[in-house]
Amino acid sequence: MPAYQKKDARAWAREKLTGCSAVTIPSYSADLKRLNEQGIRHDIALAREFGYSYTLLCSEVAITPEENAQFTAWARDTAGSKLGLFFHAAFGTLAENIEAAQLAEKAGADIVLLSYPPQFWPSTEQEIYDYTRAFCDATNLAVMLFPIPLWGFERVHPAGMSVQLVRKLLQDCPNIAAIKSEQGFPLPAGLCEMYHHFRDEVVISCPIEGDAIPLMSLMKLQFSGTSNTQWMSTYYPRAFELARKGEWEAAMELYWKVNPARNANGAAAGSYAPGTGVLNRTMWKYQDWLAGFNGGPLRAPAMRVPDRFMKQLRQGLVASGLPVTSDPDSAFMVGRHPC
Repeated sequence: MPAYQKKDARAWAREKLTGCSAVTIPSYSADLKRLNEQGIRHDIALAREFGYSYTLLCSEVAITPEENAQFTAWARDTAGSKLGLFFHAAFGTLAENIEAAQLAEKAGADIVLLSYPPQFWPSTEQEIYDYTRAFCDATNLAVMLFPIPLWGFERVHPAGMSVQLVRKLLQDCPNIAAIKSEQGFPLPAGLCEMYHHFRDEVVISCPIEGDAIPLMSLMKLQFSGTSNTQWMSTYYPRAFELARKGEWEAAMELYWKVNPARNANGAAAGSYAPGTGVLNRTMWKYQDWLAGFNGGPLRAPAMRVPDRFMKQLRQGLVASGLPVTSDPDSAFMVGRHPC
């Protein structure tokens, strides 16, 4: 159960939602029939060791609501109070997302990242409002609103989620406590607009580390997440904290050191994301494995990682002076803790 009442979600987020969030993709057994407890516990412990204050328990990987609750319970038991947990509302229907959220809440989740199913095809802002309101009403957890072009809401408004829609949702859903602001991605327009209008009401998150550190010379950001940064080990929590404390020049020194890794990640993601609107979680898990996380197979349907991108991502870490495994890529699909 959350450590706050629903009506106090925004006050809780203002105080507790700080630092950076990793993303933890669940590990599975070799036959893909069950979760890999040791692999999951290993990854949660390592995210905390790297300095992350939260992690998103990724559910876009053919996991059931009941399995997701078990995933959450193991994560909570491993992390204790040292790592906050995001429930990922990325299941197939509104009803299934509500069911999974309620199970995850009992298992120890702290906050929700609200996604929208591929089958959700709104043609009006009212439909987006109705879905969001229904979900928020059904959970006691704080909710992070997530405007991004992935949902296809630009057919309704060029920004996907307009200022007017967000304002109405904030008025009517007191547990919306944060906004992961990516309207118009890859441009920073959505972040700037949400920060301009709503920074005094809810926590505004810039999840893109390549944008967040430079923009912290102009914006007071207390939280960044959720996104694929833990593959760069301790870099991002360190740089983000330096920028938060006003040591922006020192943060930028770290920022430029890891630019080869950043460019490698951008090139790999740019090869598929614009045309598919789907994130390659296998690639993310491979990147994590390079940094010492468990790795291992994912259930179908799962995207593949071409060898050329494996080499590019590995060399990006090497060129940045970041930790990278010496294990051959053939060990990735086995994982560090196979079962």
